[in-house]
Amino acid sequence: MDLFEAARGFIPVRRRVRVGVTGLRRAGKTSLLTSLAVNLLAMGRDAGRGVPALPALSERLAGRRMRVVLSPSGAESMPRFDAVAKSASLAADPPGWPAPTDAVSLLALDIDIDQPGLLSALPAQKLRLEFFDYPGEWLLDLPLLGTGFGEWSQAMLRRLQPFSEARDFLAFVHGLPVGVAADEALVETGHRLYVACLRALQANGLSLLQPGRFLMPAPGPSAPWAAFFPITGEGRLARLMQDRFDAYVGAVKAELASPGFADVDRLIVIADLLTALHAGRAAFDDAASALSQVAAALSQRKPWPLLPAWLQPWGIGRIAFVASKSDHVASRQRANLAALMATLIDAPSHAAWRAFSVASIACTEDFVWTLDGRPVSAVRGHVAGNGLVRSYPGEVPDRTPDASDWAHPFLSLPDFTPKRLDRGGRVAIPQMELDRMLVFLLEDML
Repeated sequence: MDLFEAARGFIPVRRRVRVGVTGLRRAGKTSLLTSLAVNLLAMGRDAGRGVPALPALSERLAGRRMRVVLSPSGAESMPRFDAVAKSASLAADPPGWPAPTDAVSLLALDIDIDQPGLLSALPAQKLRLEFFDYPGEWLLDLPLLGTGFGEWSQAMLRRLQPFSEARDFLAFVHGLPVGVAADEALVETGHRLYVACLRALQANGLSLLQPGRFLMPAPGPSAPWAAFFPITGEGRLARLMQDRFDAYVGAVKAELASPGFADVDRLIVIADLLTALHAGRAAFDDAASALSQVAAALSQRKPWPLLPAWLQPWGIGRIAFVASKSDHVASRQRANLAALMATLIDAPSHAAWRAFSVASIACTEDFVWTLDGRPVSAVRGHVAGNGLVRSYPGEVPDRTPDASDWAHPFLSLPDFTPKRLDRGGRVAIPQMELDRMLVFLLEDML
């Protein structure tokens, strides 16, 4: 029996790669997961025929065939990301955006990739590619792991001071007598006012709102220690709030060590920087601070803290920081959008990382528009009720905006509708740079 005959009888193990997918609120996480599912399945189904769904991935495969199917659920307890239902929204008439997810879920794909060149007689490389959908609100709890209750309370109370939405909560907490008792009715009132304050700030475009599970609670009944709020001082109520804060942080640590997040070895962090820019300086600075704190927390997430990065036995090895909705600006502006994302990130020391500008579901086309007598690079797409709409949202800065940038507000961003998928959603979804992001994350696998 020669080498190739022996190889035919060898059944390779399917290697699992888990990619965490998370980000700031309303950044397009569900659209990204839907596009990944539909386009990877289309790549496996239509390999070698016509324009590939993910051109950069096809180029990286260099002619090797890739077969892709949804993984069977088996006996796993984690809910599955319903890619079929999400893509059905895009195939409807009129098409609509996939409904956002509000809890953890898993998109799992079994992928077989033929071996290259002289190794083609060997069994195909087998991957189980899992995308772990993690709520963005929970992501913002990561910075709490390195923060004490007193420090967090002072920072939050100081940060809330300028906002009218925080007036009722601040009046309550500043009106508490020194040494007030740890009365449960007071706790419930303070917690209710604090959560209402966070929700109002979230509705006005702010991102860095903690604890994140106050805005998106985990499924099931809340634990008693989940009701607390920021307060300073040394009284009995403050001590109770500290105990509950510590219990909350302990639950976050336990979750990071549980099956799910602990098995993540690649990560996608998504943020809608364009909407933050258009919302104004306060919203953008808040999103930038949230991203910076998350990146810093990720750089500290090492299973064995005393070991250098290269000796870590496991952990997140590659991180893609994604600026979403890049189809809302013309192609010449998309590199600036990725550069802007990169300037907001304090590079994690233990992981390879890169910034991308991505449109998971591209719904515009570029064109040259004459505006105030001069040609500008613009985009056009369909808006519900208004037909084909032209848009020039302004120049995207390639670094953190300064005072001169904010002196000239950006134009508003149209709410473009997705293009309708043909053949009941069995064909590829138009995308921009999603394929290059995927190649970066899986480069060592391919």
